[in-house]
Amino acid sequence: MAFETIMPLIERINLKKEQLDSFRPLPTYALRSLQKSLRTEFSHHSTAIEGNTLTLSETRLVLEDGLTVKGKLLKEHFEVHNHEEALAYVESLAKKNAALHANQLHEIHSTLLQKIEKEFSGRYRNMGVRITGANFTPPNALKVPDLIDNLLQEVESIRSTVHPVVCAAYFHHRFVWIHPYFDGNGRTARLATALLLMQSGYPPAFILVQDRKRYYAALNAANSGNYEPFIRMMLQATERSLDLYLAVLEDRTDDFLPLQQLVEDPEVPYGADYLGLMARRGKLAAYKDGKTWYSSKSAVKAYINSRERVRKLL
Repeated sequence: MAFETIMPLIERINLKKEQLDSFRPLPTYALRSLQKSLRTEFSHHSTAIEGNTLTLSETRLVLEDGLTVKGKLLKEHFEVHNHEEALAYVESLAKKNAALHANQLHEIHSTLLQKIEKEFSGRYRNMGVRITGANFTPPNALKVPDLIDNLLQEVESIRSTVHPVVCAAYFHHRFVWIHPYFDGNGRTARLATALLLMQSGYPPAFILVQDRKRYYAALNAANSGNYEPFIRMMLQATERSLDLYLAVLEDRTDDFLPLQQLVEDPEVPYGADYLGLMARRGKLAAYKDGKTWYSSKSAVKAYINSRERVRKLL
């Protein structure tokens, strides 16, 4: 796959991955803190994409303090608990660094649906399904086992030649397209994608609920053969996780500021809306927390310098 428009983003991620590797073995105290924080975030955003109404702070109360939230469904509590447990299982698989296989997907799916839809957990669907808002119809249920096996074999065969994030994004889309289960396909896909990334030495990356519409639009574009929007989205999610890890490891958590604050610098010739657009396009190193984009002075300066280099070439 050749995507010239996202090469600057890939190059930036490669550099940050090298920076992360320079800290290995990662300090236990930092790793434990990061994993705890990201595990809660991941569980919140992945379940919220599917309609769970627990906020991030409520999810934190449920997972970290063992509390129940008044007015929220018991099912919603089970969903975040199940997701956290499934993510812990994925983390244990990542340490083994073995090829992903169908039984592991079934285990992830089974854990996600325990106490919710146990009858269908860990089992391929045996009937056709239609997906509201999607521009495709999933394949015949009889084809699902072979399609999943073929996908896993294909992913394993290209992992040594395709960028890890691109490979993970490709798997994610094809898995969702096959839609092997009656329910829980999105959550399973996002966890399995994180597993592929962790096996390649990356932190777990995940889509934010605020980007839900963009996420589904990118998947629909991939259904039509245009993978660039979805790969860009996964690259940005990966960069966000890398930035969070590096900020803690380099003790520079104060470097990241809201774009609105960064543009107050008289040397920054752009407004917050423009930099936000560049962040969404992957041209500015930034990450999103809630509805706010964060970046650093050095990242904005690097973007300004890149624009100046382009102008000199014209």
